[in-house]
Amino acid sequence: MTTPAPTPYGSWTSPLTAAEVSASSARIEGARFVGENVWWGESIADEGGRSGVRREASGAVVDVLPAPWSARSRVHEYGGGSWTADDAGTLYFVEKADQRVWRLDAGAEAPVALTPDGGDVRFGGLSLQHGRLLAVREDHTTGTDVPARDIVQIALDGSGPVSLVAGSDFVAHPALSPDGAHLAWIAWDHPHMAWDSAELRVGALDGGRVAVWRTAAGGASSPLQPEWTAADALVFADDPTGRWNLWRTDIGGTSPMPVAPADADTGGAVWVLGTRWYALLSDGRIVAVRTNGSDALVLLDPDGAVHALDVEPVTQLSIEDVRGTRVLLSGAGARGAGLWLIDVDAPDDARLIAGASSPWGDEWMPLPRAVTMSGPHGPVHAFDYPPTHPDAVAPEGERPPYVVFVHGGPTSHVGGAASGKIAYLTSRGIGVLDVNYGGSTGYGRAYRERLLGQWGVVDVDDVIAAARGLAEEGAADPDRLAIAGGSAGGWTVLCALTDSDTFGAGISRYGVADLRLLAADTHDFEARYLDGLVGPLPEAEELYVERSPLSHLDRLRTPLLIEQGLDDRVVPPSQSEAVRDALAANGVAHAYLAFEGEAHGFRRAETLITTLEAELAFLGRVFGFQTPGVPEIDLG
Repeated sequence: MTTPAPTPYGSWTSPLTAAEVSASSARIEGARFVGENVWWGESIADEGGRSGVRREASGAVVDVLPAPWSARSRVHEYGGGSWTADDAGTLYFVEKADQRVWRLDAGAEAPVALTPDGGDVRFGGLSLQHGRLLAVREDHTTGTDVPARDIVQIALDGSGPVSLVAGSDFVAHPALSPDGAHLAWIAWDHPHMAWDSAELRVGALDGGRVAVWRTAAGGASSPLQPEWTAADALVFADDPTGRWNLWRTDIGGTSPMPVAPADADTGGAVWVLGTRWYALLSDGRIVAVRTNGSDALVLLDPDGAVHALDVEPVTQLSIEDVRGTRVLLSGAGARGAGLWLIDVDAPDDARLIAGASSPWGDEWMPLPRAVTMSGPHGPVHAFDYPPTHPDAVAPEGERPPYVVFVHGGPTSHVGGAASGKIAYLTSRGIGVLDVNYGGSTGYGRAYRERLLGQWGVVDVDDVIAAARGLAEEGAADPDRLAIAGGSAGGWTVLCALTDSDTFGAGISRYGVADLRLLAADTHDFEARYLDGLVGPLPEAEELYVERSPLSHLDRLRTPLLIEQGLDDRVVPPSQSEAVRDALAANGVAHAYLAFEGEAHGFRRAETLITTLEAELAFLGRVFGFQTPGVPEIDLG
């Protein structure tokens, strides 16, 4: 067998094309058992990012929701819970274009509107419960800058929505008791985010509305996802001990009791509506996600016994639906993101329903290595994906370039599973370090609260510490470290480049550049987010100015690739354009890519392909290695 000739890191020939990576990156948006079938939502990249609803038929995938209809909610701007269905095959969905709720009957040629066309009124978090269709409504026609939100029941005959309860800035996770007499839900108010402080509320339905309610849990903690176990008892997730665990309570006000407590989280940040971290089985058992770095699936017996279930997805794990002992799971594993059907009594027979497939073999997917580096604020958790290629070898003594990935949120989380995007780089000889900096979920409240008042400090220090730690152990070339992130991750990229010389290149996707502009321009869901991350305005205005990269663009001397959606309402294009203009004025090498029709997060196939190829070409141009197979990038 001939030994391959050494090839520099970054220039390895790879079969992973940007088009294939884009096509293989399934974005599952909910799933349901519908009669004997499984339906799932999926973002269809080659249809302009349309959010479709699909099912299997005779071994093929067919669209339940035909084009051009698109099931996508804009409640909180991040949406979630945009569709549901009953066992007869009736689909209920939020249409992206008008945010109304529509009904598509089985066999019907066209949907029927269930909510009126009344301006900017949005719906999300749809769920069918005991024959009733519940939703979160967000009304932007109040005549003020602040929308009103409530939980509504939507009449299935199209006679309109009826408000069940309001009285707080935000609501989520409505749960109707089996006898229809009580409603449980999660509520929180500005300036808090749901993962800082929320309440589990329970109230009796009197004349179709909740007239009186009580707080069953929360206030100093962050309860999530109430589920009724009987007409007078329920389970929910909460973190009064510092970890999201399951608890039991009842409508009589009994103090909550823990269910199989663990040093792991069953719960997470409520960025989108409809996420489920556990589900109740009909025999009294509970199937639940537990997160401590990566995700694990467990089965909890009524007596408290815990059984680990070996499943493929290890991150982004969500329990979409249950039927008997069968469970629909979405998440990401070694083969990428997808949807699986498992039986909790026979988990080895799991069946892949959608996604998690690629035209490449497993030998191209890097194995994650969980690492913990020492930082100035405590330990920093990350996952290392080294260059991975079945045949290529680098010249002796050469160390690989690395890209440090910074997730958004900033209260988000990454787990130990390689994506097609990661493999696109590692198969070419470029390592990836995916960092869960302080503020990330998945490690408990104390780790999450490390970021309070310290955004732009702790996150920056942590990604720098992780990158330097990797270089110091000899795994990465310290002179070829890049940093990449989107949204809040883009903020950390810009802050790191203005505050440090650790990184030789940066990639900012719709990144926050000016805190005052963000506070003034952002949407209501995050309007007070910065109060906790930085400080309240106007008292903390000086700190906003000092922390913002736009205040220090004279120090920005690192080559930068900027990517921006022109329809972004979370981080408007003006922020990226200001960075671009400063780079041009400073004479710093850069490129600015703007995309029509893209909002906060890219969905279109052509955008995903363009950005993947541009990022690879940019890294090669800056770090001096060839990037065969992708167009060259012009730097200003």
